[in-house]
Amino acid sequence: MNLQLTISLISGLLISSVSAYLGTLMLSKRMSVVAGPLAHLAFPGVALAIIYDFSFAFGVFPFVIIGAIMIWFLERKTKLPMENLTAVIFAIGVGTSLLFLPIAKAEEALVGSIMQISVWESLMVFVLSLLVFVTVRYIYKTMMLINIYEDIAEAQKINISLYNLVYLLSIAVIVAMGVYLVGGLITVASIAIPAGASRNLSKSLSEYKFFAVLFSCIGTTFGILISLVCNLPTGPLIVVSNAVIFLLSLVYKMSRKY
Repeated sequence: MNLQLTISLISGLLISSVSAYLGTLMLSKRMSVVAGPLAHLAFPGVALAIIYDFSFAFGVFPFVIIGAIMIWFLERKTKLPMENLTAVIFAIGVGTSLLFLPIAKAEEALVGSIMQISVWESLMVFVLSLLVFVTVRYIYKTMMLINIYEDIAEAQKINISLYNLVYLLSIAVIVAMGVYLVGGLITVASIAIPAGASRNLSKSLSEYKFFAVLFSCIGTTFGILISLVCNLPTGPLIVVSNAVIFLLSLVYKMSRKY
């Protein structure tokens, strides 16, 4: 196994596993839809990176994080539904990027570039993945309480607004890293599909989190290896692999009913 494949595989597993772990929390709040618009907001940053020839990371992360803060701020000030706010963010991201994104050079932004990730980028992925995992693990139970019983959370003097901000920023970091893995068009798939497959099989919260991470790692590994063998884009193959796992979990769940 050569060095580039090793780096790509490790980075892919880190991104996918933390994405799936966060996805279990997002699915419970029905917020997986937020990841898509945030990923599209990365496109203007990608365009700047292409035009001025610098790393995607320096273009993607600022735009996605600003988008998360915008959603948080607008939700607090306008009380509009999250679906409406994410639609606005989606329109801003796509509309702005189409003005100056060189479509002919945009393949990496659309379908991912995990097979070209550099050593320093993989180190950044490791640090950010660890940071997001620790953060989400810390806020997990409180966010579940807020999701299910917001009135009780308020009665316990929990700073719901602060927790929501930390939560959205965690999503933003995962989405930005997901652009490397599967591309901006389908980042939400790496968050939502493994969590959905896990929900079909799990009987407890611990199983739910464990199977989501496991399925995501399996899908990512197969996607990367198949892309090498078949010389096809890695990102879409990772999504397809995850989708196959989801369908198998659905068949298994349905078979248990009969």
